[in-house]
This record gives sequence, structure tokens and C-alpha cells, in this order.
Amino acid sequence: MSAPRSRTRHALGRVLAVIGRSVALFVPVFLVATFVTFALRSLSGLSPARIQLGEEATPEAVARVEAEWGLDRPFLVQYGDWFKGILHGDLGTSWTNGADISTLIGVGLGVSLSIATFALLIGVVVGFVLGTLAALRRTTWIDRTVTGFVTVISVMPAFVVGIVLGTVFAVGLHLFPSAGYVPAAQGVGPWLAHITLPALALSFDVIADVARQLRSSLIAAYSENYVTGAVVRGLSPRRIFFGHVLRNGLGPTLATLGLKFPALVGASVVTEWIFGLQGFGRFANDAAQSGDVPAVQGVLVVSIVLVVTFNLLVNLVLARVTPASQRGV
Repeated sequence: MSAPRSRTRHALGRVLAVIGRSVALFVPVFLVATFVTFALRSLSGLSPARIQLGEEATPEAVARVEAEWGLDRPFLVQYGDWFKGILHGDLGTSWTNGADISTLIGVGLGVSLSIATFALLIGVVVGFVLGTLAALRRTTWIDRTVTGFVTVISVMPAFVVGIVLGTVFAVGLHLFPSAGYVPAAQGVGPWLAHITLPALALSFDVIADVARQLRSSLIAAYSENYVTGAVVRGLSPRRIFFGHVLRNGLGPTLATLGLKFPALVGASVVTEWIFGLQGFGRFANDAAQSGDVPAVQGVLVVSIVLVVTFNLLVNLVLARVTPASQRGV
């Protein structure tokens, strides 16, 4: 019983260490990032009065509107109130329509997270299969075919892929809806039907990155001494691959995914325009175009949280899966 308990305590210690390091990094980064984000209003020179009253508004009218929004108070007081609101999930109020920004972002984020998650899943599964196949059949025609394929799809812009997919599978073959979004709560089938084409358009870049990185990592792992030792000991190729090569080759591939998911959420604005979706990326674009500073600030805060959260998850997986991470290397 002592050995299993020791392993459990050791594994728990690794997880807690990863969480502790991530939190220690997250707190100062979040404080600095939110401070810089909030300073955007002062740096931009934008004002809700200019949006609501127009450029010809009198100084008195501008001062009255800014006082209503609390912008006549000292900068640090405004930042303190805003930061307290963030900690309670309150991202403020939109300058353009007076709506709650947290609610607006929540609606758009549900769309973009659905597309980004599905795109990441497609990219990881297909990229894993292609990268593994190329590594196991390295220097053969299979390896060259996979390498050529991922090279081609890596340079194809998402908006071009989206237009082609929409034209062929939605307009031409009528297999998928050409526009719109249905929440998963209203049915998994319609939800998947509406996010499949946008997710496919975004997944090409993930497929290429995962396949290339995994191929390189697996080929490098096969050249290590521990693989030679496993062959000498008479282990089967299957056991060598899953027990030694894959576990050691996964680390760099998982690390590349650290920023992929937040990037997919941001990049979804392209596919959202093509497929008529009102998601997080499109909301961010509309807020920036209209000069809605509180909305832009809310988008940046949510983006920071997404980046940190996803990187924490990747680090936890790395600590559990890869032997090098388990040893703290």
C-alpha cells in the first residue's frame, strides 16, 4: 500500500507544483495586463460623450456625460472600481448601447468557443494521425505525401477555405447550413451542423502544426538511447512506440497547443463573417470599429483569462504525460 500511496502523493505534488507556478505567473501578468488594458481609454482619447452626442457636442455636454459614466474621477479610483468589478464577473457597460458587456461577451463567446473547440479537436486528431504516420513511415512516399499535404494546407487562409467549404458543401451539396448558429441546448445535431464548416476552415492550421511538430518529435525520439536500449531488451515495436517514443515526443507538440486555442477563438472572426455568426471575434471587431472602449477592455480581459487557463491545462497534461516534465526537466 505504501508504494501506491507514494506515487499518488508524488503525482499530486507535481500537479500542485504546476498550479502554484502558473498562479504565481498569472497574478502579476493579470495585474499588469489589466492596468494597461484599462489605460487604453486615456491613451485613445475616446469618450462616451463623443459616441452618444457626436463630434459637435459642447464641452459642457461632454463633461456632463462623462460625469454620468464616472470618468471625472481620478484614474486610479476608476481602475480600482473596474478591477473589483472584474473579480466579480462584471466587465462594465457598453458605451454604444448601455448593455452589460459580460452578457454580450458571454453570448458571443459561446459561439466562438464551440467553433474553436471543435476546430482544435479536428486539428489534434487529424494532425496526430498524419504526424504519427509520417514518422513511422519516414523517408517513404507516405512521409513525403503527408509532408506535402500539410505544407499546402498550412498556407491556405482560413477565409479562402471557409468560402470554398461553404460554396461546395452548403450551397452546392446542401449538406450543411450556409449561415447561422444553434446553441447545443437546442439540439446537438443542429449545433454540430452549424459549427462544422467554420471549424473545418479553422482546423487546417492546427492540423499542419500538430502533424509537423509531432513528426519531428517522434523521429527525434526514435534516435534516443532509451529506444535503442528498449530494442536490445527485445520489447515489441508497439510497446516501444507507446511506452517510450510517444510519451517523450508528445511534449513539444502539446507545448505548441498552448496558444492555439485562444488564437483560434480570436481568428474565428474570419469564419464568423463568412458564415453569418455573431461570435466573440466579431463582437471584438465591432467594438473596436465603434470605439466602444469598455467592450474592447472586456474582450482583452477575457482573452487574457483564456490564454492563461488553456496554458495551465496544457502544463497539467505535460506534467502527467511526458516523463521529462515529471522529472522537472
